[in-house]
Amino acid sequence: MRAAWELLTSGPDDAGRAVLLLPGGANAARSYDLVMADEALDGVRLVATTMPGMAGAPVTGDVSVPGLARTAAQLAEEQRCDVVVGFSHGATVALEMLLSGAFRGPVVLLGISLTTEDEAGFFRGAVRFSQRVGSWPMAILLKLLPLMARVAHTPQPHKRELAEDLKQNRARAAVRLSGEYLDYIAADRSYADEIVASGSKVWVVHAEKGDGGLTDDERATLETADNVTVVTIPGSAFLLPDEEPARVAAVVAEAVAQVV
Repeated sequence: MRAAWELLTSGPDDAGRAVLLLPGGANAARSYDLVMADEALDGVRLVATTMPGMAGAPVTGDVSVPGLARTAAQLAEEQRCDVVVGFSHGATVALEMLLSGAFRGPVVLLGISLTTEDEAGFFRGAVRFSQRVGSWPMAILLKLLPLMARVAHTPQPHKRELAEDLKQNRARAAVRLSGEYLDYIAADRSYADEIVASGSKVWVVHAEKGDGGLTDDERATLETADNVTVVTIPGSAFLLPDEEPARVAAVVAEAVAQVV
């Protein structure tokens, strides 16, 4: 049986800096393969992990966003990680690590949704409908995910691996994790204001189209903060680590350089 929080690592064990990489929902650790191979991160130890319930990994422990953040923070400590990077669902876990004080280093948030308004309506609909009638609407959505991988702008070998990982997802687990995720971003909180108030170095990265976005108020709040860098990648991308690895790696390298 597969282990939860399975790891994929690269870089020297005695590197001076290490980074924890948290994938997006339904994705496995190797979704960061192309980022990890980028020369901008040469000499950095990179630790990617598959979170519970993602890409066929077993569902274990507390899989709420705060629960995942606590375990991820323990992993970051064990692996001596100086920076945390998260994409989509993983970015929300990284956000909670920061806001809860469980992690205090630089954080890179890729394709994050800070409110329900930022998240895709078809995804929200599939999750909430599945919670009412059973997991079959989510099962239909999961069947479509490999098709999204097929049209992703990423090299063919990586595309095949991405599709293989997406096919491993189980509808019941996806409904449980996605419901917890949607509850978290629907909370009556201003996550943009909390990011600013944290004082930590944070990079918020989105493509112009495809991976969600920020409301005008969120963007204005973040762009005026001294501790936050908002990066907008030109064009369309649904899967930032897979489709824009060089740009993602450059941002991660910038975050690593800010470690005191």
